[in-house]
Amino acid sequence: MTIDIQTLKILKSLNLLDESNLDIMTKFVYLLLKENKKYNIISKSTEKIIWHRHILDSLQIVKFIDFDKSTILHDLGSGGGFPGICLSIYNKNPRFHVKMYEKSIVKSNFLKKVIKILNLNAEVINNDVFKIKIVNGYVVARGFKKIDKILKFSRENCRKIEKFIILKGKNAQAEAQKAFKGSDIKYSLKNSITEEDSKILIF
Repeated sequence: MTIDIQTLKILKSLNLLDESNLDIMTKFVYLLLKENKKYNIISKSTEKIIWHRHILDSLQIVKFIDFDKSTILHDLGSGGGFPGICLSIYNKNPRFHVKMYEKSIVKSNFLKKVIKILNLNAEVINNDVFKIKIVNGYVVARGFKKIDKILKFSRENCRKIEKFIILKGKNAQAEAQKAFKGSDIKYSLKNSITEEDSKILIF
């Protein structure tokens, strides 16, 4: 799928992709759309807008992450690799490692294949993330669980996490107010650049 000019301009103007990782991202899109013919990795209705709907949406969170650090980024429920694969392609630091947690064996196998073909500094954990303990680094998620479930997960399964960065849809404000009510955890909601009503939750 050819990238549309407007999305390409945004990606380049925000320094989200240079020529080298644009080429790698294009290969990823090819692999994903090919796999999507056999399995439902992403919604068929989003195939034609994959660069805007999935890739730009995933890459917009890079400004909240320090890629110069020696650390781990944990992607909860990676699905087709959003944002995990996209962030791994963006990353140029060999000491910055991406871990993707995906329960589906079909999607996990696809992610492993992508990592191998594109030679990415990433790995896939094929397991229910709620059965795993996460220590250190960043936690990101897109299209995962409701905020109250993620907040519960952060308390029970995580420690020493630098930052949680969660891509949410139009109900983010109401979800956040309800989930954080009575909590002393400080959070912020940032506007998404891909969808007017969508938000990025950071805490």
